[in-house]
Amino acid sequence: MAVTSASLPQFVISRSRASLQQSADTRKIIVAANYSVAKFASQTVRSLSRRLLLFTGFVPILSNGDLALGAPIPQMEEPEIIRTRKLPGGIKVQDIVDGEGQAANEGDVVVFNYVCRRSNGYFVYSTVDQFTGEATPVTLPLDESQIIKGLKDVLVGMKVGGKRRALIPPSMGYVNENLKPTPEEFGPRRSLQSHVNEPLIFEVQLLKVL
Repeated sequence: MAVTSASLPQFVISRSRASLQQSADTRKIIVAANYSVAKFASQTVRSLSRRLLLFTGFVPILSNGDLALGAPIPQMEEPEIIRTRKLPGGIKVQDIVDGEGQAANEGDVVVFNYVCRRSNGYFVYSTVDQFTGEATPVTLPLDESQIIKGLKDVLVGMKVGGKRRALIPPSMGYVNENLKPTPEEFGPRRSLQSHVNEPLIFEVQLLKVL
């Protein structure tokens, strides 16, 4: 006997509308859950990335824009104004520290430290070692035959403990080789001699009046 498809029992799977609606709702829940998981993972990655950037120091500029705009601006203190006055002969003097000791007069023998620089700021010589702080003060009379006139004029009137800065023109400086102060070391002395025809900056600190 031949078996045909018509003779076989037909199994029809029927689902109610409520069942179909439930399946659709289930798929929506699954999709929503997957989206939430993906969103959470994305946020976690971004958070970890930001923490990694902060840890390594590579923080994007735009990410700190709000912080930068909202940060308080520190107050800048106004620098102290140091007035410059001009002495005869074109010497420009600034009083950095006012001394409280005895004042120096012309003809006195004084003990002082000094730093000499070129007018462009380049270092020439100092009686105070910049590394050790050891000082070798100079002792000179305030006499134009022994000390350069410009430096003599700067020291006259200073009080012990005082400090002045001065721009001394060549005409008030080393007009001959016998004038002091001059460095004892060959290198600084040669450097000074190479620039005696240009203005020199002296910073002097009066230590003693003998």
